[in-house]
Amino acid sequence: EKAVNLKKDLAEMQEWMTQAEEEYLEKDFEYKSPEELENAVEEMKRAKEDVLQKEVRVKILKDNIKMLATKVPSSGQDLATELNVVLENYQLLCNRIRGKCHTLEEVWSCWIELLQYLDLETAWLNNLEERVQMTGNLPDKLDAVNDALESLESVLRHPADNRTQIRELGQTLIDGGILDDIISEKLEAFNARYEELSHLAVSRQITLEQQLQTMRETDHMLQVLQESLGDLDRQLTSYLTDRIDAFQIPQEAQ
Repeated sequence: EKAVNLKKDLAEMQEWMTQAEEEYLEKDFEYKSPEELENAVEEMKRAKEDVLQKEVRVKILKDNIKMLATKVPSSGQDLATELNVVLENYQLLCNRIRGKCHTLEEVWSCWIELLQYLDLETAWLNNLEERVQMTGNLPDKLDAVNDALESLESVLRHPADNRTQIRELGQTLIDGGILDDIISEKLEAFNARYEELSHLAVSRQITLEQQLQTMRETDHMLQVLQESLGDLDRQLTSYLTDRIDAFQIPQEAQ
């Protein structure tokens, strides 16, 4: 009777493993929304816990069959053979579920990381847009134009590392058919805005550089003219002081 019960327990364990494999490993999952992906991750975590909890039952079966084998070698030997098959299948199931759980957790982590990088770069784009708008109505002063140019250039020196991460993470998920529609839409919108703002910012940077150069040249010309007028003023003053007749001095002084 003991052998019959143990044989029944082995059969039930094998049946449970077959069902678990069909439910957790054989189904085709399509992750088209973050909610579906998150639910799949949580389901695989529960599956892993469920499978690992069966380890106690497997150990009890193993100990009982060993004990039976010492008392009734013939029955124990047959059950030991069946036990080995169950143990092998159980270990394989554990490994496969662990692997799938780890993979889904990595995929979820990849999605969260992508969102974080998108948030960072969106904040940068907002800052860039604000700096560009600030250059629209500048006072016609050299310092104001210079400050605006330096401010814009400081934002444009933003490293490209985050955009590289966004491209690689997005492509990894899309290649796996995971959230591909949502990610493609997000990346398309982000890239379009990035290209538009970058070109606008660079164009505004060039305009400011040209404006600054013109203002500096004008300031230099005014300075030279002011110095020249100052020299002429001093020369004329000396002529007047010395009471020199106008017809006795150079034509330009007359």
